Amino acid sequence: MKREKKTTQNVVLLMIVFFLLWGGKSYAQENFAVRNNLIYDISGTPNIGLDARISQHWTLGLNAGYRPWPLDDKTTRKWKHFLIAPELRYWTDSTFHRSYWGTNVFYSHYNVGHVTFPFSLYQTVRDHRVQGDLVGLGAFYGRSWRLNRYFRLEGELGLGVGYTWAKKYACAHCGAYEGRQNKPFLIPKLTLNVVYQKVPKKQKEPIIITPIDTTPPPVPVLAVHPVVDNTGKAGVLQRENPVLEHVSGYRPYDRTRVLRKEKGALYVHFPVGKSLLSRDFRDNAATLDRIVDITRQIMADTTSNVRRIQIVGLASIEGPVAVNEKLSVNRASALKQYVQQQIPEAADSLFDVANGGEAWAELRDQLNDIVYAAGASVTEADGGRRADLREAIRIIDIESDLTRRERQLRQLNGGRTFNYIKQHLLADQRNSGYLRIYFDYVPDTAAKTINQATQLIQQKRYEEALPLLRSVQGDARSWNALAVALWNTGARDAALNYFRLAAQQGNADAQENLRKLTR
Repeated sequence: MKREKKTTQNVVLLMIVFFLLWGGKSYAQENFAVRNNLIYDISGTPNIGLDARISQHWTLGLNAGYRPWPLDDKTTRKWKHFLIAPELRYWTDSTFHRSYWGTNVFYSHYNVGHVTFPFSLYQTVRDHRVQGDLVGLGAFYGRSWRLNRYFRLEGELGLGVGYTWAKKYACAHCGAYEGRQNKPFLIPKLTLNVVYQKVPKKQKEPIIITPIDTTPPPVPVLAVHPVVDNTGKAGVLQRENPVLEHVSGYRPYDRTRVLRKEKGALYVHFPVGKSLLSRDFRDNAATLDRIVDITRQIMADTTSNVRRIQIVGLASIEGPVAVNEKLSVNRASALKQYVQQQIPEAADSLFDVANGGEAWAELRDQLNDIVYAAGASVTEADGGRRADLREAIRIIDIESDLTRRERQLRQLNGGRTFNYIKQHLLADQRNSGYLRIYFDYVPDTAAKTINQATQLIQQKRYEEALPLLRSVQGDARSWNALAVALWNTGARDAALNYFRLAAQQGNADAQENLRKLTR
């Protein structure tokens, strides 16, 4: 027991030193807390914990508990121990409040016998006495609830692992020595702390009395505008690449869609009757490089990601329907295969590959544009061709059998109309339509908050805007709006400081506001 008393004195001395080193400085800043574990108290163990802030989100703590009884060492049932546990916490906010994560190391000397723990834990000490030491490392999660200006509650749940070395005896007091018991262990952590931590009163702003000026100075109208939502790399690329679209705009392909009219669609082309993708055919090389480059950039970005790559294979209307169906499938597959060869991390699940078959919707749309072209001069020859093309549209609309539809077009006007269609329109239908790269990005909650506060400022509700802007003041985009709210609530020096910071970041509104206020 001499060892336990000496160790207890060392623990108390260590906590006093901790308090003097951290508490003397931190207490004046209301950054020091004292706590007591109520669950530990219920077990009959007096305990105390100290916490001191070491940065905006981190606190350093020290916990100690000592259960000296029964004071008579001859008592059979005993649970005597002391424990010391330094710990480090990370708080999700900067006010010693709400949630936190922590880790601790702990050491305990114990003398336990004839004690039954819940959940069948530590069964050895039910019928034996065990005396020894343990060390361990733990991790835990906690939540804090403030009760008033001085007190709050903390609940913690965690788990520790460690090692114990001890001597084992046959009974709780005088039994025979049965040998050593050295082994690893798991120990759960369940804590309910009552914490004393003073929160400073809100300081009233001093009332400044200024002489009355009968000629009121002009009040500058300060500029403040909404900020741009940060949509990640994909959002930046989308401005110059219409092929990119947010995943909310995704829709599956169906054969009634006219791809040529969809803004931003990219195409690669194939020779007649072929499904082999060649970089050297027409302008394929530039298109393929652009597709791969865009996809790579988004996949490498941490704030955005590729959600779906939609590919549609198409064939012209020439030839047997079954052959063209197979051809369009192979063309779509060839483009998908090319993208995956260039970007191996592009999994199959990212692709939406559709068989567009014969591109009748595309052809009808091309014919319609020629027949009803606005403002075009019409010669006698042009008029005749338009009449033939109008008849071609009628055939497409009324004939549902694709084989008969193609045959009727070939027979129209002695084959001259079909030759015109083949020469001027069908070349672009031999392609695999790369319609869209659909992306998503991490929501920019800060921009949403800043813009909500900006709307309040524009309504002159400055007091309501201030707490919103203070919650995101770590984001430089908030500084100009925060400065405007501070200026209009009387905190002029703080406002000028934020105007200068925002102006240094290149904020045009802040630069203009500074010119107005220093003019």
